[in-house]
Amino acid sequence: MRVVFGSDHAGFEMKQAILQYVQTLGHVVTDVGAHNTVPSDYPDYAEALALAIRNNQADRGILVCGSGVGASVAANKIPGIRAGLCHDCYSAHQGVEHDNINVLVLGSRVVGLELARDLVSTFLDATFSGEERHLRRLAKVRQLEAKFR
Repeated sequence: MRVVFGSDHAGFEMKQAILQYVQTLGHVVTDVGAHNTVPSDYPDYAEALALAIRNNQADRGILVCGSGVGASVAANKIPGIRAGLCHDCYSAHQGVEHDNINVLVLGSRVVGLELARDLVSTFLDATFSGEERHLRRLAKVRQLEAKFR
């Protein structure tokens, strides 16, 4: 799978560790930044990550900021992006299976590295169910996006 990574300065160290972990799992990774811990703005990296997915350069994304909240808000402003902020494996799995999330958002100041690895593995291993009820709900999400463009 092609996985794009992004973070602000607060998520940089966790992003680097998770990126290396995902490479060991055999996935192809792209890093859109940040590339250091110099203060930076999460919307810039959320947009770059989202565009990589929209432009079919990546299948899924992993986005990290301090709490995960700001990055999640920013990523979800991009049509076609379904970013889920997850602190537990159930949400990471069900987010893909039911809601077809394509971006996992992590808070580096909220979850530890071991849990982050578990969340990432769960997210990358999960598949969308394609059940009619989930397809119907996703169609409604797309209608919401179109309504406010």
